[in-house]
Amino acid sequence: MATIDREVSIAVVVPGHGVLAGDGSYRITRRCLRLVAEAEKLAEDLSPVAVVFSGWSPVGGRSEAEQMKDAWRGPEVELVVEPTARFTAENASRTLPLILERGVEEAVIVCALPHFVRTRLFFHRLYRERGVTTRFQVLRSASPHAVVREIVALPLCPWQLRAARAELNRETL
Repeated sequence: MATIDREVSIAVVVPGHGVLAGDGSYRITRRCLRLVAEAEKLAEDLSPVAVVFSGWSPVGGRSEAEQMKDAWRGPEVELVVEPTARFTAENASRTLPLILERGVEEAVIVCALPHFVRTRLFFHRLYRERGVTTRFQVLRSASPHAVVREIVALPLCPWQLRAARAELNRETL
């Protein structure tokens, strides 16, 4: 019996990271720009269905997701903006419907090393529950501030995971 060789539909997902600038605006960080550059390289190699950028702006103006899309210099591919996610669990829960709409079976999530633990926790669990395989492209970039921020955020993970699952369940009703 012959096997059918079928390509898997892939998306690249980039959670944002921003900071308040001196002028009161909210801007993506240099690290975030490096994540976009890494996603560009992946898109060259993988030919994804879409690249999804996710992240908000706490002060109005252009969201992290919109700024990442503006920074894109990669190949021609559908660029999807999810501009409302405030934290990593929301990045996962709010990008998942967008990739499911596109028939994606596998997602490659691009993140920085300090953010990997929480990124893997949320994306792997939430995506797997809806049948999407995850892989992670980890940028080997870290600052002491980023590590401290991740340690402080860890105790919130169970609550954020429950909230993200509840949000996804409301969407599917």
